[in-house]
Amino acid sequence: MSLANYQFNYSLIKNANQPVILFLHGFMGKIDEFDEAIALLSGEYSYLTIDLPGHGQTQVLGSDECYTMPYTAQALINLLDELQIKTCFLVGYSMGGRLALYLTLNFPERFSKIVLESACPGLPTEAERLARIQQDYQIGRKLIRSLEPEDFAEFLANWYSQPIFGDIKNHPKYELMLESRLQNYPLELDKSLRFMGTGYQPSLWDKLNNLQNPLLLLVGDLDKKFIDINQKMAAICPSADLRIIPNSGHNIHFENTSEFVKNVKMFLG
Repeated sequence: MSLANYQFNYSLIKNANQPVILFLHGFMGKIDEFDEAIALLSGEYSYLTIDLPGHGQTQVLGSDECYTMPYTAQALINLLDELQIKTCFLVGYSMGGRLALYLTLNFPERFSKIVLESACPGLPTEAERLARIQQDYQIGRKLIRSLEPEDFAEFLANWYSQPIFGDIKNHPKYELMLESRLQNYPLELDKSLRFMGTGYQPSLWDKLNNLQNPLLLLVGDLDKKFIDINQKMAAICPSADLRIIPNSGHNIHFENTSEFVKNVKMFLG
């Protein structure tokens, strides 16, 4: 997919002679998702952060296909080419982790090491995918009805009440995170959910056993659903290393930033 179909909002922080980490945020995140982690990583790396399609200030100028995983992945490769980044490290959270895994499997020569935080390879059966598409459709209807800030805030409050997020609402910076999420546009988020949701994306389970790139799987100890998923991933993928991070649910880099950064640094070397 040509970059002409996208107007990406991105930030590239270059530190002399330091390798680049490409960060991919999760659903309803945006370019500032990993700011605290990047601050702790300091000058040891260079950093590329992006608003993914449907999020933040990135604009999709093409058709709805441009929100899908294959099209988005190719557009990101084209962006790396434009920025003259031949290889980099890759860190993806949740939806961004699913996209990171797709990128790695389809462009393995571009990513030397990959960190997947609270991610999955999609759903293995057509029945599961169809059920998830229907579920996401209903969530999207709620998003479309949340055009007013107070309605969107209520949607976010309900979203973060899901069990996978553990105790995130008790985090001292929870309100600041919500303020960042509120800067997204519900109609664009609906397109992202419909076209790059877990049900719509291709299943990647059958490709895991062929992956050779070093892969770090991070999952929070309060996120029982994704502990189970990532244990299955680690059993299939020979290059995967699974680490369960204490005192965190789905959003590890937010809830336990220091432990997240420590594991990323140890893995990337």
